[in-house]
Amino acid sequence: MDQDEADWQPPIDRGRPSAARMYDYLLGGNRNYPSDRKAVEELLKTAPSTRELALNNRSFLVRVVRYIAEQYKIKQFIDHGSGLPTQQNVHEVAGTVHQDARVVYVDNDPMVLGYGRAVLDESPNAVILNADMTDTAAIVAGLEGRIDLTQPTAALFVSVLHCVPDEDGPKAMLERTVRLLAPGSVVVVCQLVSEKAFVRDTVTELMQQQTGGRWGRVRTEEDVREFFDIDRLVIQEPGLLDVTNWRPDGQEFARQASDEWIEFGGLARVV
Repeated sequence: MDQDEADWQPPIDRGRPSAARMYDYLLGGNRNYPSDRKAVEELLKTAPSTRELALNNRSFLVRVVRYIAEQYKIKQFIDHGSGLPTQQNVHEVAGTVHQDARVVYVDNDPMVLGYGRAVLDESPNAVILNADMTDTAAIVAGLEGRIDLTQPTAALFVSVLHCVPDEDGPKAMLERTVRLLAPGSVVVVCQLVSEKAFVRDTVTELMQQQTGGRWGRVRTEEDVREFFDIDRLVIQEPGLLDVTNWRPDGQEFARQASDEWIEFGGLARVV
């Protein structure tokens, strides 16, 4: 892929919701459109705790990046499906631990790419790569000169696998990624899960309709456990769980008023 192809992005479709802009709205951002806000309001009818869930997931991202930088001494991060930039982005959190931390954000949402490039323009150690997170070959090509895969690296898949349909092979994508990573690397995976079939089916159908099929499905906890069943991956303490409870740091968090779904996952080390 040449540079012109890497930089090209499709126009923003303001009339069709995107998962990235919906998430931005749930976090209180302003990089969204009426179509996104309407879609969120529809989603909240089935899953009223979604705003609190999104806030808690963002807090998990901050905690897990800081933990990886401090405890594993890792200075390289690949954030798959990074979404719209907000406060305490990966490069900002990692940078508080290692000033020379390098971050590659991966996304192909046109609005994410536009805002991401503007925000990262003054961050020499962080870039955004225009690629589908399932296109491992394109990502590897884009990492050249930015991330040294012979050194420990953190691969983040935070709240994105529910956007990947089964037919696109989310586990195969993770397996390809793990094969590329050096020993001592880590992988973070979490996604939306529900043990209630009605919630899984209703939300999955709604999101597929709203996004024009750019979505996967709400899965079960067992589905996520299966994602971690990959050679060379060793799940780290405290295991796989609701990420709100993953190494809480004592800060106040937004309590979910209902439990129709949670963000489930954790951290694994590559051996």
